[in-house]
Amino acid sequence: MKDELKEQVLEEYADLYIKAGTSEEAIARLIKIIHILRRECPWDKVQTHKSLRKCMIEEAYEVVEAINNEDQDNLEEELGDVLLQVIFHSGLGAEQKHFDFVSVTNRECEKMLRRHPHVFFKETAKTIDNALEKWENVKRKEKGKANGKSRLTDVPKALPALTRSYKVQARAAEVGFDWDDVSCAFHKIKEETEELLEVYKTEDRDSIIAELGDLLFSVVNVARFLKVDPEEALNSTSEKFIRRFAHIENVAVAKGLLLENMTLSEMDKLWEEAKILERETGK
Repeated sequence: MKDELKEQVLEEYADLYIKAGTSEEAIARLIKIIHILRRECPWDKVQTHKSLRKCMIEEAYEVVEAINNEDQDNLEEELGDVLLQVIFHSGLGAEQKHFDFVSVTNRECEKMLRRHPHVFFKETAKTIDNALEKWENVKRKEKGKANGKSRLTDVPKALPALTRSYKVQARAAEVGFDWDDVSCAFHKIKEETEELLEVYKTEDRDSIIAELGDLLFSVVNVARFLKVDPEEALNSTSEKFIRRFAHIENVAVAKGLLLENMTLSEMDKLWEEAKILERETGK
């Protein structure tokens, strides 16, 4: 801590500025800070599990962004933000006498032990696929005992729509409810496209939404057969679109033009230039 800040720190909190040397000390330091914030900070003291939902989602995505960017410094920071969310929610649980950080951690430890019988028990898993199969088998038994509901109902609604539909389809496929091969999935895309074309000019908004959803769901099915993550595929295309559109913007600026005053034909020409540049540079 900088010298000029030391004088401003309240004596009772001075020890919080000492960096931890062990994992146990680090966790204890953060738990203590959150506890004080819940008591003293106007914002922190009014938070609930529900009010923090958006924060948890955003922090998780920021971790993924740091991983994608291979930015280790940022990854360290964002993982800390996710950890803060876990400890914050654990603290709320303790206040309500539902659970605390210790019980949350112990529960996860027990889950890892149960779901890795090939490591902690006298079972074997020679390949990654074998290990994943054992994990899913144990998980399915646990979920079935827990609620007795359909195997699809516990796929979280908060997941991105493409990811959720992928998981729903994969769960159904586990019991044989699936197309024979990818050609059937491709045919379904054609069928759903035709159905969307039939309703898109109508004023039946509900039907348009339903048919568009069916089309997207069928595209995800193809992605699943091809073992492609639809989120990654769509994000990759979005990034490609951003790069190519940036070329249009940059050329327009260089020529002193406003995009709003350019024709679609002029912008299409620059778009094609961007595609050529990508092929030549490999980017």
